[in-house]
Amino acid sequence: MDLCNKSYIMNKLQFYISTFLLVALNLSFSQTHTGVSKKWTLKECIEYALENNISIKQSFLDVENTELTKKDAIGNYLPSINGSISNAWNTGLTQDITTGILRNQTTRNSSYNITAGITVFRGLQNLRQLQLAKMQQLAAQYNLDKMKDDIALFVANNYLQVLLAKANLQVIKEQNKVTQDQIKRTQDLVDAGVLPRGDLLEIQATDAGEKQRITVAENNKQIALLALAQLLQIKDYQNFDISDEDYMIIDSGFSNKTFTETFQAAKQNRNEIKIARQNLLIAKKNLQLAKGAYFPTLNAFINYNTRESGFKRIIQSVDPINPTITQPIGVVQETGQTVVGTFPNTILEELNPLPFIEQLYRNDGISYGLSLNVPIFNGFSTRNNVKRSLINVKRNQLLLEQATQDLESTVYQAYTDVKGALKSYEAAVKTLQAQQLAYQYAQERYDVGLTNAFDFSQAKFRYDNAQIEVNRTKYDYIFKLKVLELYFGVSPTQLKL
Repeated sequence: MDLCNKSYIMNKLQFYISTFLLVALNLSFSQTHTGVSKKWTLKECIEYALENNISIKQSFLDVENTELTKKDAIGNYLPSINGSISNAWNTGLTQDITTGILRNQTTRNSSYNITAGITVFRGLQNLRQLQLAKMQQLAAQYNLDKMKDDIALFVANNYLQVLLAKANLQVIKEQNKVTQDQIKRTQDLVDAGVLPRGDLLEIQATDAGEKQRITVAENNKQIALLALAQLLQIKDYQNFDISDEDYMIIDSGFSNKTFTETFQAAKQNRNEIKIARQNLLIAKKNLQLAKGAYFPTLNAFINYNTRESGFKRIIQSVDPINPTITQPIGVVQETGQTVVGTFPNTILEELNPLPFIEQLYRNDGISYGLSLNVPIFNGFSTRNNVKRSLINVKRNQLLLEQATQDLESTVYQAYTDVKGALKSYEAAVKTLQAQQLAYQYAQERYDVGLTNAFDFSQAKFRYDNAQIEVNRTKYDYIFKLKVLELYFGVSPTQLKL
């Protein structure tokens, strides 16, 4: 009986252990695939956004569309080949398509045709269409690159906002732990009669305020995570989180460049200028295309056709019964004698149509030639199109100048922001150091009863705010450095943090 009980207990134990392991494995699998345990890095966020963002996908489609336009332009150099087949039944007075004879009957006719044509000269428009297609393809690629830069910058900014919210939350939580310890210490001192009860109430009020700030900081963190998840278009935003690693300030030396160096680099690397330049080239190419309409167009063609009919054949043949006939052919003028001649006696004979294949090669034919189309007058359409294209060239020249001025202003703002952000960060660090010393001094005085709880709370509050300000200025400086890196042509996926 004991052995049976032991065996029963062992079997139940094995069952429970197996069930626990299966549940643990399923939970682990579920967490891995729902994103609970995944902590997204900045590089992963940027790469994910570049692969899944709808605007970027639309820009990809624009690039694919320009590739088709390029293939269309290449196709203009190739001949056009077209074939046609017709088969018809005719009733009544109908012309035989093989003999041309009109006959009143019902019959069937078919014809087969293939034509090849090629444009020999069209005012160099084929060449310029291909050049234009390549320019449009490059412009679409520049638009795609600009979209990637913008999305990467948005992701980096939102990512840093999450880091800032997390850092601020951590500061408040750490300081609240200090406050909790201070409450215990103050309680002991109040119980011992060293400190008045008012000091304990002041510290408890500080604790309540910090808990409120923790709640606000938690909300700010969740809002920042939600904004980043929505930007990445992640549906399971409730389980979305980013890596908790502390990002350091990494300056690749771009902040030490002069404004002129920064602006010249931006002019070479920024897609805004590339797009404006490319649009100007496209406008000039469209002007050349419009002028090409002044020139004549020369086309060449070759055509092969054949036909087949269900008409019965009408042929002339010698009468086998009476193969010859005698007919007068003239009169001798001097004697008046009639001159006669013997001729084959032919009759009309109706036969079945020739075989289908035989008709095709008997009735085929080839035609070829050239056609020249010379524009003489088309209601000022060509001239007006040329003028419109010229206006568009001037407009794009102004847009390029405007884009250059806007970039100069933007770069100057970014250059100034980096300098100002660095100074703000350095000032915040110095303030933090001073507030830390002041806080430590206030804590030492409070512990020995030389200052009251209110003054101590104020020193602690200033120290907390100084830490939060360091966090803010730090991530603000990091973001502005990243903006500067993009101006120097750093790839969005290679932004250094």
